[in-house]
Amino acid sequence: MSIADELERLTKLHDQGALSSEEFEKAKSNLLSAPRLSGFPFQGIRRQSTSTFFGLPLWAVALGPDPSRGELRGHARGIFAVGDIATGWVALGGLARGIVALGGLSVGLFAFGGAAVGMLTAVGGGAVGGLALGGAAAGLIAVGGGAFGYYAMGGAAIGVHTVSALHRDPEAIAFFREYLPWLSGFFRR
Repeated sequence: MSIADELERLTKLHDQGALSSEEFEKAKSNLLSAPRLSGFPFQGIRRQSTSTFFGLPLWAVALGPDPSRGELRGHARGIFAVGDIATGWVALGGLARGIVALGGLSVGLFAFGGAAVGMLTAVGGGAVGGLALGGAAAGLIAVGGGAFGYYAMGGAAIGVHTVSALHRDPEAIAFFREYLPWLSGFFRR
């Protein structure tokens, strides 16, 4: 609701006698003095637990703008963090950073998202990691439509040992059968 709409609502309440002149002036003063970020009609959410572990709250949520802090996006920091930007041991957000990160852009030990960068595992539309699974995947072990890795499997696979439409390296087939057996359907001719 815009400031003009809110002022109109307060005026109607005052005219109807629902607000005294004193209450009307106080509400109007509060409305006009509130810090605002233009274009944001709502207040974001900021919550966190009072309990901490290693100096971090156990959980934190920060979504949307916070005009009182001058923030356009919420940045949650905690063991379990959910926010527009989330940093924690387990992080969920548009930009997620953590040991386990889930989000639009995820960076972590285990990363899952639209674009994922994971030290051990990355799963996403674009994935980069030790084990990378995605539409485009790059890693030591890469599986995807386009895969680039030491062991690579995909429609277009580039690497030392590959399984693709053009090449079926016996060592790569043996590796994927042993360590990623759920991909066995790709080995049939």
